[in-house]
Amino acid sequence: MVYKIYSDKPLSLIKEELATHAKESGFGLLGAYEFKKILQAKGHPIEKDITVYELCNPVAAQESLTMLPEISVYLPCRLSLYEENGKTVLATINIEDILKSVDVDADFKMQMQSVYEYLQKLMHSFED
Repeated sequence: MVYKIYSDKPLSLIKEELATHAKESGFGLLGAYEFKKILQAKGHPIEKDITVYELCNPVAAQESLTMLPEISVYLPCRLSLYEENGKTVLATINIEDILKSVDVDADFKMQMQSVYEYLQKLMHSFED
């Protein structure tokens, strides 16, 4: 259900470069949730630095929401960054698994697969 890759690049560097890489891959960066800071402020600290970014491809979002409004529960696309065993992890929801759970036509599946490929391209842009 989760697609993830590992990078040797430091977490801080990926955070700095994410907006640029996202734009190059057809996405805009809508916002970010720094869970370590959020939970610390609420009195529930965690040790791991986990940040979730919300990404949007406006054309794909418009088409997807027009064809299947309930896809909105999966939008915007999310990309999670954190460290694990000395590597930076980039993780997202596996869109292919989502498509297996909804009744849509082949054209819609192809469109969503294309968006997923762009998201994967973004993630792999941080590999060495």
